[in-house]
Amino acid sequence: MARRMESPAAARNRQPILDVLRSVLPEQANVLEVASGSGEHAVHCTAAMPGWEWQPSDPNAAARESISAWREQAGLVNLREPLPLDVTSIWPAGPFDAVVAINLIHISPWEVTEALMDQSAQRLRQGGVLFLYGPYRRNGKHTAASNAAFDADLKARDPRWGVRDLERVVDEAQPHGFMLERAVEMPANNLSVVLRRHQ
Repeated sequence: MARRMESPAAARNRQPILDVLRSVLPEQANVLEVASGSGEHAVHCTAAMPGWEWQPSDPNAAARESISAWREQAGLVNLREPLPLDVTSIWPAGPFDAVVAINLIHISPWEVTEALMDQSAQRLRQGGVLFLYGPYRRNGKHTAASNAAFDADLKARDPRWGVRDLERVVDEAQPHGFMLERAVEMPANNLSVVLRRHQ
């Protein structure tokens, strides 16, 4: 039997993330989650919002097994089987009302952010939301000492990783038709970043 992975961070932040998503998405929505990890966010959101059709995905086989195990236990008809999606590869056709990427941008090379913006713009309906969650620098500075330490740790693991400047991420999104709608302060010095496709 596949093992359900559990993330302490997901347990802490899943409700605040759901609260932001509820505030920016309609009650009926088609959602693609990239880099879904353990699957805990997908289960939490679909249990709370039965009108959201949620497509989880992850390139990691162990993560997909965990998502499937959570899905089986929860028995949620609006949570689909996970896809083996790498953000830089070919995405499902959509269209989607939202693309959700939690803790992805800082734990991946910058090319992943570029692909995320490009593919999301092609797959989202006009007015759709690209939702990003994680730590960000603002105005060129870390927002907390813990984020600076985390950034150093990420770069030691892979020099292509690291906490990004929010302004650079928004600048990357704008040519693809996105506007920054809001950046919401979250637990543990993270941000929920809501980018709306306006064209």
